[in-house]
Amino acid sequence: MEKQHQGTVWVPHSEIEPEQAAEGVQRRVLAYGENAMCVENTFETGGVGAMHSHPHTQITYIVSGRYRFTIGEETREVGPGDTLLKENGVVHGCTCLEGGVMLDFFSPMRKDFV
Repeated sequence: MEKQHQGTVWVPHSEIEPEQAAEGVQRRVLAYGENAMCVENTFETGGVGAMHSHPHTQITYIVSGRYRFTIGEETREVGPGDTLLKENGVVHGCTCLEGGVMLDFFSPMRKDFV
């Protein structure tokens, strides 16, 4: 299925093929426009989101699973229902302790994901 669907009003999950983002991590780029993007990440237990930063503000919503997240100098364990704010330029990453799904919202959209 086509991944480039910028500005598409309706984005059925079943039409978005996952891509390998890292070992044990699959990514689906969902709805997005120039100023915002929603991305679903599915983690296997042990999957790692490597420490990184980017020029986007990012909010993460934990749908399921458990993760050890580091944002800046602080590390915490998070789980379903928790949200995390990562301002642009702040270094962050995680390790999946129990497989699950998280949603990331970026502003502006991540051109490097499309």
